[in-house]
Amino acid sequence: MSNPRQLSLPVYLPDDETFNSFYPGDNNEMLAFLSKISQDENSSFIYLWGAPKSGKTHLLHACCAAAQKREQSSFYIPFELHPSMSCAVLEDLHNVSMLCLDNIDQVAGNPMWEEALFDLYNRVKESGGKLIVSSNYSPAQSGFNLPDLVSRLSWGISYHVKSMSDEDKLVAMQRRAEARGLVLADEVGRYLFNRLDRDLRTLFDTLDQLDKASLQAQRKLTIPFIKEILKF
Repeated sequence: MSNPRQLSLPVYLPDDETFNSFYPGDNNEMLAFLSKISQDENSSFIYLWGAPKSGKTHLLHACCAAAQKREQSSFYIPFELHPSMSCAVLEDLHNVSMLCLDNIDQVAGNPMWEEALFDLYNRVKESGGKLIVSSNYSPAQSGFNLPDLVSRLSWGISYHVKSMSDEDKLVAMQRRAEARGLVLADEVGRYLFNRLDRDLRTLFDTLDQLDKASLQAQRKLTIPFIKEILKF
């Protein structure tokens, strides 16, 4: 992020969540479109929705990373933090080139936040910026009560982020491992699937843990080594 307001939010953007590191599965069209609009100067409104842990957060991080690469301003807000935030955090964000709001359904039904989001949509439109939001639900099922905000959520393009199959997740893990100089054999990846929650965040966090352990021990990723590190 490149906005002073980031200092008041406990938000960290991982440097390895980019478009290149996102394995699309059945989301090729969406990934290509997000990558394209991240490179142009046009105003854009994008609504991403799908099941929790389907990759929406990764995509928002990737949009911010693309803006930073072009030396444009960006800002990311995860709305699960809204209990510790004031609506005032949205006041000046219409001037940001790439604004990403994650899990906005977290404030559905909250009149103050709904009004603040409605005002922000209008200001971003006037300023010609990009606003990309994510939710677990489609615009029609978002749970927001303010009719004008529901209308705004339908501006632009809406994409359903489709969850990955286990085979897609295995390929995504292997790509992430390869980027770290590791080899994750099919049987090792499936061994992890059978013992961990199968959402990508858990799998990636575990892979990061194994990467560090592998470097320290100078050992390859094998099932015996994983058993030793993860205490399976």
